[in-house]
Amino acid sequence: MKYVVLVGDGMGDYPVDALGGMTPLQAAKIPTIRRIAGLGETRLVQTVPEGMPPGSDVANLALLGYDAAQNYTGRAPIEAAGAEIVMEASEVAFRCNLVTVEDGVMVDYSAGHITTEEAHLLVESLQEQLGRTGLTFHPGVQYRHLLVWDGAPAGCRCVPPHEISDKPVEEFLPTGERQDELRTLMELSKEVLADHPVNKKRIAEGKKPATQIWLWGQGNAMQLESYKTLYGLDGGVISAVDLLKGIAKLAGLEAPDVVGATGFLDTNYQGKVDAALEILERKDFVYVHIEAPDECGHMGDAQKKTFAIEEFDAKVCAPILQWLEERGEPYTLILCTDHRTPVALKGHTAEPVPMAVLRGPVGDIEAQAAFDEKVNGGSVQCMACRWIQEILSR
Repeated sequence: MKYVVLVGDGMGDYPVDALGGMTPLQAAKIPTIRRIAGLGETRLVQTVPEGMPPGSDVANLALLGYDAAQNYTGRAPIEAAGAEIVMEASEVAFRCNLVTVEDGVMVDYSAGHITTEEAHLLVESLQEQLGRTGLTFHPGVQYRHLLVWDGAPAGCRCVPPHEISDKPVEEFLPTGERQDELRTLMELSKEVLADHPVNKKRIAEGKKPATQIWLWGQGNAMQLESYKTLYGLDGGVISAVDLLKGIAKLAGLEAPDVVGATGFLDTNYQGKVDAALEILERKDFVYVHIEAPDECGHMGDAQKKTFAIEEFDAKVCAPILQWLEERGEPYTLILCTDHRTPVALKGHTAEPVPMAVLRGPVGDIEAQAAFDEKVNGGSVQCMACRWIQEILSR
């Protein structure tokens, strides 16, 4: 039995006027996704435990069959695990976004989707000028980086920058005990980045500069029970982002680097599919994560989000379903999204999302069914982690 999980990050949404009152999932041309829904079982599921933030960290843990309420410490320590950063018990990891703040407003949580190469130069300068013993900046992918700080103020309340797009940042700065230490570090980063050659070049090219860092998602090192122990499965996770790679490594799963995987519309879809199939040739489980729909939701662009969902259908879902069918052997295919990222809000919500489970092979049978926010009349049927646990434990 092969188990495959296909995740379109942030695909859920609200009806959009520009799409004729439909959500991006309803408006998108997604024949493979609707075939999976038509031939399988589809439910509306809750991915975010009550009282927890609707982040991709919490929600993807659920889609892997973990209850975040039991083991979650923060997003950044998961990403640190993905980057193979070994944390001591006294250390706290922070997610460290490169952002664009202009006139006190969060203009872009991703600094114009700055390239990884540009970002690494900026992070190097941050480390040179602000880093010290016990406080280290670690470069990541595009705008996503990490700060590991020994004895840091872990109890502060920090708001993710992608939740405050187009809003004044003053009211969303870190609050709580030792808040001034975090605020000071964020303020000092402005001086480091202001006249950096990378930013000067971006401005000359009409691109958004990275004006400062934004700290959030902090926590101490996290532990997960391995997939082998929980479900008797071995395999891997395919993703462009350290968050998913971190969850994979904590779960004892492979997390290969895919050349050209960016986490956006220009990602290497074929490379991701190839990496997934290579794992399936050797193992029995693979989890394929596509970030682009979420990024387009944060941009507030309904057309791009719809296109990203269509790309997910055509370039990931279709070839992987075809491969599974051509083998002619039993498989379980799980199709899902982790949370909603409504283009109207440019942020995440904790509302339920659709999930479909197809047990094949199904041969040449054709069927089409809805895969959107109105499955089961819009009523929640179960917690996502519980359904995943039930499926993988059979």
